[in-house]
Amino acid sequence: MRFIQFLEEVASKGEAVNLVFEERLFNLVGILDKITEPLVAANIPHEVIGGLAVLIHVEEADPAHSVLTRDVDLLIRRSDLEKVIVVAESQGFRFRRAAGFDMLLHSGKAANAVHLLFTGEKVKPSQVIPNPELSPERKRIQGREVAVIPVADLLRDHIRNRARVAGTFACETSARKGNRVTIPEAAA
Repeated sequence: MRFIQFLEEVASKGEAVNLVFEERLFNLVGILDKITEPLVAANIPHEVIGGLAVLIHVEEADPAHSVLTRDVDLLIRRSDLEKVIVVAESQGFRFRRAAGFDMLLHSGKAANAVHLLFTGEKVKPSQVIPNPELSPERKRIQGREVAVIPVADLLRDHIRNRARVAGTFACETSARKGNRVTIPEAAA
């Protein structure tokens, strides 16, 4: 579906549209579609995570509170990386590893990046717990069905990372006052 068709469909329902937001979301979902449809066809498990996953869950609950993200984050198994690259390249994506991060670029633009994250791994050492195993929920965004990380996994990760930041801040504050501080490893 092209963006103008999407607008006509929305207008036929009498709904209001924020053109800038909707066009950016439409383009983002288009990139998501270009990678997830072939992954589904190839039986490669995956799920949308990060900001787009939050947006998809919020859109379902109350679209008025949606906040747009800039890119697509996709959780896959490390053992599937080579298969993902082959499928992605057949769809016009180019694999790139930069600064320790794996991504797929469409049309050679970083704005169209799909960041690849891996189950059971940490993105950076400060991440409290590793990424979860795949257990996607099926959700719809702009008429397309996608595999999305469950809300419970999103919240668990968010809360633990917030606790880590708060604990680090408390320890740094205490250390500045001359106290000796050690940061214990967070419980999973």
